[in-house]
Amino acid sequence: MTLERAQLGLLAAIAATCFVSIFAAQVLLALATLVFAVRLLRRRAQIPALAVGAPLLAFCVWTLLSASFSPDPVASHDSARKLVLFALVYLAAEGLSRDDSRERVLDAMTLGGLVLAAGSLIQFYFLGFDTLDNRPRSFLGHYMTASGLQMAVLVLGAARLAWMPLPVPKPARADLYRLAALAATLLLLTLLQRVELFSVEAERLFVAFLAAAAAGMALSDGAWPSRATGVTLCALAVPLSAWALLISRTRNAWLGAICGLAVIALLRAPRALLALGAGIALVLVLRPPQVIERLTLRDASSRDRFYMWQAGLDMIRDKPVFGQGPGMVRAAYARYRWPEAPNPVAPHLHDNFIQIAAERGIPCLLFWLWLMFLLFRDAWRAAHRGLLPGARLCGGAALGVLGAVMVAGAFEYNFGDSEVLMFTLLVSALPYVGSRPAEPLA
Repeated sequence: MTLERAQLGLLAAIAATCFVSIFAAQVLLALATLVFAVRLLRRRAQIPALAVGAPLLAFCVWTLLSASFSPDPVASHDSARKLVLFALVYLAAEGLSRDDSRERVLDAMTLGGLVLAAGSLIQFYFLGFDTLDNRPRSFLGHYMTASGLQMAVLVLGAARLAWMPLPVPKPARADLYRLAALAATLLLLTLLQRVELFSVEAERLFVAFLAAAAAGMALSDGAWPSRATGVTLCALAVPLSAWALLISRTRNAWLGAICGLAVIALLRAPRALLALGAGIALVLVLRPPQVIERLTLRDASSRDRFYMWQAGLDMIRDKPVFGQGPGMVRAAYARYRWPEAPNPVAPHLHDNFIQIAAERGIPCLLFWLWLMFLLFRDAWRAAHRGLLPGARLCGGAALGVLGAVMVAGAFEYNFGDSEVLMFTLLVSALPYVGSRPAEPLA
């Protein structure tokens, strides 16, 4: 196996496992980065020249400066290690230039999202994760992470279906057999969790199986996976992700999903906005309790966010240049907390904009906004002016996911969520992949 193919397989495995295990995804990222570094040393690859390079570098440098001026520089520098995740943009932009490679990695990503949604639904209906205080989180550590990823894969799947070339192929028998095997494996895993028998070991084996399956999809030289595979995965992932998102009771992800789907509709078929509006109206008419009980701004969670944001603004006024330091908001919150706030502790400020400014300073927020502006601009250009095959899909998918993440991020610090960040970075690289000629895979 060549290093190029090894990097492609690792990218596909990362795309699938970021939905089920951050540890596995980050180990695979380290391996992919190592392979890319070896390719650079052998002059078999080049670092892509991307428009986002300057703001990304500025954001990283200012984050490290903020960590150096932090009250606890060691802890802040440790928190800033998450900056290495940005390598994904360059790994994806360099490694996914071929249309078939890109589609197979998107298939792996959709497969991971399908597994995440299925896991949440199983937990809700069979394992007792059905209350506001015990929401389904699937394979992940927090329900907010799971709902953020369900939101993103819902938008990605909708974009892939929207830009699917005609005629749309029918599901292949081989795909149905494999999906049946996946469903049986998930049911077995559920049974082991229910009886508390080797549940941790079984989950780890499943994550390894998913990573291997994703790499196999990307590296297969046979007829599978075919275009029908992508259609089948998306056709399942979209409704299951929407269902899982509905029962998650996570309002910021609901708003993000509506925004992302609206972006896809506006780009591809504006009349589809009527169908989106009808779907929202149907949910309101059916009045599922998981939704109705969350349609309020008077609950403790909403009030707590308001006072968190007030405390964050006070933090920014106090230290506007370098902020409190990466990872220091939790420790500083007690000094800035407003007495009316329901909760005495806040791990973060539930808003990307306020969190970044409070933690790293206003200049770092400006660098982040610069980065986001360029990502949106390049996605917009690819969606509207793309000439190469798949360019409009790449731009539309990136624009929809970025819009969803930004809207949800106004009420949740999803930029600091490693799993959501990894997914977003992979999708954000698509416009740069779809805007240049394909390169042969050695």
